[in-house]
Parts: sequence; C-alpha cells; structure tokens
Amino acid sequence: MAQARANLANAKAILVNAQISYNRQTGLAARNATTRQLVDDARRTFDTAQAQVALTQAQLDEAVNGPRVEDIAAARAQLRESEAALDLARTQLDRTVLKAPSDGIVMTRVIEPGTVVLPGSTVYSVAITGEVWVRAFVPEPMLSRVAPGTTVLVFTDGRPNQPYHGRIGYVSPAAEFTPKTVETPELRTQLVYRIRVRIIDPDSGIRQGQPVTIRLPG
Repeated sequence: MAQARANLANAKAILVNAQISYNRQTGLAARNATTRQLVDDARRTFDTAQAQVALTQAQLDEAVNGPRVEDIAAARAQLRESEAALDLARTQLDRTVLKAPSDGIVMTRVIEPGTVVLPGSTVYSVAITGEVWVRAFVPEPMLSRVAPGTTVLVFTDGRPNQPYHGRIGYVSPAAEFTPKTVETPELRTQLVYRIRVRIIDPDSGIRQGQPVTIRLPG
C-alpha cells in the first residue's frame, strides 16, 4: 500500500509539471513565440500524466478497499476457463498413450506409426498373460455336469500326465453348432453349449491357440 501511495504522489508531481509546461506553451503560442508542434507535445504529455494519475489512484483504491466485485467475478471466470483448458490438455495427453486393459504379449501391430487412428480402431492384438482361459464345447447330455464354479482337469499333449487345474467361469445359455475347429468329428454336427474355463495354475507350458482336453468331474 505504501508503494501505491508513493506511485500516486509521483504521478501527481508529473501532472503538475506537465500542466505548467502546457500552460507555458499555450501562452507562448498566443504570442506566436512557439511552434504548434511544441504545443501539441505539451498537450499529449499533460493528457498522459492525467491518465497515469487516474490509474495510480485506482490502484491505490484497490489496495485500500480490496478488489471490486466485477474484478473478482472476472478472475473467477478466468480461473474456470484455465481449469477447463488444463482438463482438456490432460485428456489430450492421456489419449497419446496406449494402455492395454490387461498384461499380455503383443502378437501383431495393426497400425503403423504416424497413422491417424480413429476411435475404436484396433492398434495391437495382445495375448493376455495374466489369466489363461480355455474355450470348450459340451453336448447337451453333459450339460448337467457343468456349472459356473465347477473344477475340471485340463490336459495338453505336451504333459498328458500332469493336468492343469481349471474352474468353469461361464456356460452359454444358448446352444450352437460346434465350430469347425473342434477336432471331434462325431460332435461337429451336434448342437453344443460353449463354456469357458479359467486355468488356476497356468505356466509357460500352455499357450494361446493350443488344443487341450478337459475332463469333467464324475
């Protein structure tokens, strides 16, 4: 506040000098003892000094009385605008980073670097390593033996005597024709129910796309 008062006093002193200079030039002009340019310069200096006094007076008033209501409202509006711009910048930054929904191994890269990617486009295909699931199909006569939570044994060709342990997590509510990839000729023309089995004790011996055999309890 002391600085604001000092600035106002200095501005008033400059205004007094500018007033004296302007009055002198107008007096000389009345006697044709000066040029029009000097009179105009003195007038501009006087006007500038008046504006500076008004500005420093307003600054002192704000220091004494605090900011005006409209200044506070304008500052709050500017703050909200800045916060919105910050949120937008953070969102745009987040969109520059690809995050896989689960741990896994990249199998293929679909999009080349520098390509414009549309929302929902596939960029990478990833084989999930955190959890291992087996998709299998059971015929209707065996449907009573499968239910979510049922524990099963999962055999691979590489370790026929050391089965993995699994638990059924999903049983389809609707029947479907057996996919052609199922290597059981007698079942290919039958209606079956799709199930999904989560491997409880996976290791590197079981891989994506590997054929397995599931043994149900009982």
